[in-house]
Amino acid sequence: MTAALVVLVLVTVNFANNQLTYQMAQGEFNACKDFMQSSGTQIDNVAWTIGRTETVDYTAKYGQVAFAPSVLTYTFYVYGTNNVLLDTYSFPTGMILYDMPTATYSVGNNYFSRIVLSYNGSFVQSGVSAPIYQEFAIENATAYGNYARIVTVPTVRLLVSTIDGENYYEFYLPSLVEGSYPYLSQALTLTGNGLNMAAPSGSIGSIKITATPSPNIISPLNPALDFSVNNSFFDFTSSSESIPINSNSLVEIYNGNVTVAIGLT
Repeated sequence: MTAALVVLVLVTVNFANNQLTYQMAQGEFNACKDFMQSSGTQIDNVAWTIGRTETVDYTAKYGQVAFAPSVLTYTFYVYGTNNVLLDTYSFPTGMILYDMPTATYSVGNNYFSRIVLSYNGSFVQSGVSAPIYQEFAIENATAYGNYARIVTVPTVRLLVSTIDGENYYEFYLPSLVEGSYPYLSQALTLTGNGLNMAAPSGSIGSIKITATPSPNIISPLNPALDFSVNNSFFDFTSSSESIPINSNSLVEIYNGNVTVAIGLT
């Protein structure tokens, strides 16, 4: 076999291997969209019951699952019927990510695509079946390179009901907090570890909710998490939502703490 032929064979084999790796990484990235959606569903299952635990398994060879704490703060501003501020409640939350280096697979520079809800970027959703999270795919840069990501971050659910002629406005928001990371298995364990309820008093006219990103995320032990976030990262329809409240209504704000552990079963 001539030297030129050997080089040609090696180039062909290398190209084929790269294509196979790319296709397998692409399949893993797409499969993890379902895993991240399952994680969002399980957050809802555990957030409102202290001690309840759910485990979601995943398979990752080309990417990794990570948790970024306190990346977003939701603040509820309670206004009276005379538009005077009556009270303020703030709840920070972390987010769950699946990260893959773009050297392995890329969805496109500055790519963004909302998965849940694909048609609605509001961080306040109404109704019993409304999700309490948004899931999206994004590609962004860190100081150590670019990553394609799938992100699950909590949002607010609003339930409005009338009982015996009285109106109720109930807001539900999970807060994700950091657990342990033994990485002993490919599993995400979610545990409900606290439930707080605020019931602002007075004649309430409206509730304004803001979503404020933290200046940066940051994990010195995980280069994939060494990047800053801003409003464009989450790409919510608006960073502020206002909900008018009917007169003589009761308002309740529920915040469920969920511990996120990676590698526990």
